[in-house]
Amino acid sequence: MEIRAALIEDPGEEFHIETLELAEPRENEALVRIAACGVCHTDDVARNQIIPVPLPAVFGHEGCGTIEAPGPGMEDFKPGDRVLFSFGYCGTCPNCRSGHPYACLHNRRLNFSGAHFDGGHRLSRGGRSVSAFFGQGAFATYAVVHRNNLIPAPADLPLELLAPLGCGIQTGAGAVLNYLKAEEGSSILITGCGAVGLSAVMAAAIASCGTVIACDVVPERLRLARELGATHTLNAREVSDIPGAVRSLTDGYGVQYAVDCTGSGKCVRTSLVCVRPLGTCAVVGATQELTIHVENELMGAAKTLGGVVEGCCVPQLFIPKLLDFYRAGRFPFDRLVEYYPFEDINRAFADTKAGKVVKAVLRMA
Repeated sequence: MEIRAALIEDPGEEFHIETLELAEPRENEALVRIAACGVCHTDDVARNQIIPVPLPAVFGHEGCGTIEAPGPGMEDFKPGDRVLFSFGYCGTCPNCRSGHPYACLHNRRLNFSGAHFDGGHRLSRGGRSVSAFFGQGAFATYAVVHRNNLIPAPADLPLELLAPLGCGIQTGAGAVLNYLKAEEGSSILITGCGAVGLSAVMAAAIASCGTVIACDVVPERLRLARELGATHTLNAREVSDIPGAVRSLTDGYGVQYAVDCTGSGKCVRTSLVCVRPLGTCAVVGATQELTIHVENELMGAAKTLGGVVEGCCVPQLFIPKLLDFYRAGRFPFDRLVEYYPFEDINRAFADTKAGKVVKAVLRMA
């Protein structure tokens, strides 16, 4: 069938919406009509080939929509079912079988190779295969999606609101609730107050952390962080000594936990320095090179520096928990979201990069 999709052919170029061919779903897949898709930093780093993905490609991995046609083996799904998307995983490797699908041994192939679960492609143009990011390619009007990527969507909430839960929002919240398991009354530093960082701020409030320090360079985001649960904020453009400021807010010791959402090696190192001995710094941003003094900044203080993928969660279990918090007024992620028409995809990315919006979501219809 013919669909409209936002295509990237060369690294770093702007998206252009074109007509592509989408093949029928195969075993354990479904054809989904896309209602909306979140704009994520991971899409941006991949289109710039910081994370290599074969081009041409259709990005977008925070989709949601309604099932049009379940493929073979999908008898538990029916046309009209509302679903949202998350990352792919094999379900059979040791990590998946032990309840850690975010650390699937086939993660890179299933999410960044451009191919679908079975290694084939469903998208094409003029007979040439087109990559689908995360096995979805959700910057499109339709997508073929494997069952492992699907999460049933509740009927009581707007479908388009649910789109960003499948990656950025679950990543920030899960870093605090699943990976760090921050204790009541503990201290935490969250650096980078985009959608991921602000989700971590809200999760820190859910965990009843006593000191929640949010750090960014955009004053509007710091104000929002205060409203969402931060007890203190630091503007890195105005505070020259972030570690010193953090120590002054934590009895001179530093925080017990840090979550760095910036994707900057320099910021990761600063976050690690802000952590007290025996503390943990979680890295959730797509960071490249990082140089640290292992004795002074890590091993010698018995600290932990850990990478967090997709909030260390099982999306089919964790996203319903986040929605329960949302219904209870404890996780107001809707305050992060602003909607754009699909045709304005390049403006949505530009506004996100400029800090004009926290979480842009594209409406396909």
